Amino acid sequence: MIWPVLIGLGVVAFMLYRNFDVRAFDVVHFSWNAAFWLFIAFVLMAFRDIGYIIRIRILTDNDFTWRQAIRVIFLWEFTSAITPSAVGGTGLAVIFVNKEGISVGRSTAVVMATSFLDELYFIIMFPIMVLLISRAELFPVSSQTATELYWAAMIGYSIKLAYIILLSYGLFKNPRAIKRLLINLFKIRFLRKWRYNAAKAGNEIMQSSAELRKKPFGFWVKAFGATFFSWTSRYFVVNAMFLAFFTVSDHVLLYARQLVMWIIMLVSPTPGGSGFSEWVFTEYLGDFLPEIAGIVVVMATLWRLITYYPYLIIGAMVTPAWVKKKFQKSDVN
Repeated sequence: MIWPVLIGLGVVAFMLYRNFDVRAFDVVHFSWNAAFWLFIAFVLMAFRDIGYIIRIRILTDNDFTWRQAIRVIFLWEFTSAITPSAVGGTGLAVIFVNKEGISVGRSTAVVMATSFLDELYFIIMFPIMVLLISRAELFPVSSQTATELYWAAMIGYSIKLAYIILLSYGLFKNPRAIKRLLINLFKIRFLRKWRYNAAKAGNEIMQSSAELRKKPFGFWVKAFGATFFSWTSRYFVVNAMFLAFFTVSDHVLLYARQLVMWIIMLVSPTPGGSGFSEWVFTEYLGDFLPEIAGIVVVMATLWRLITYYPYLIIGAMVTPAWVKKKFQKSDVN
């Protein structure tokens, strides 16, 4: 928890040091209008989590109670916040779902399905935004930086496309390949004692995959609808945040920039994208703000305070008690 906070705040402090202008704090003044739109920004973040919570209940056929779904989502977001963006919290999510009463194989299939739906959102929306908005508008910064951001976005999108193709193949076409992968992985000497459990999990994945393939079209429409609601709510947080202090000329362009920015952040090696996220924000969204040195850094910090740090705080409160309860219970059993 400490590392992402230190990295993020350190980068912000460095950028403020290089671009400090006291006028930035004169422009960002709080009023009833600012309070209203900042409240909307927090509401949109809540909508984002509500979408995730609804989706995991759909994918588990409502076997999770609302309380269990809320707990799993916050644990998942916490681990995503303290691990590199390229890794995320997906690996540990299987443990979270499993410890709430779902078998390992089915938990794996559920988490794979959530990853599939998340990546599908990007795979669909990114080309649409590219068709609607010119490259010059999507990458308006200096020529060198624009080229770097463009290729970072292309690399990130290619990774997502390759990932969803492999995920679709393993989840819907050939789950037996996942089972073979697990069995081969657990042939490694220090993992051999869990080979039986790995084979059992592989069988459960195959069974869960068969069940997912039999799901009606409406099931996937509802699951993707919750995914769309969640991610779109998250992206419009910045729109609301900017409206608290400034006028936004093009909300669709601002949304599209955030979509691209999130794809770029996939290549971040830091926990939760800390430091790198603030830099990309200042480079990529700065032209929506007044030309005052330091104002974009202030807004980047506010953005992270709304969208990132709350998960560190909530996770710090939820995780220790959950780990103690679930793992001690397992030890007793």
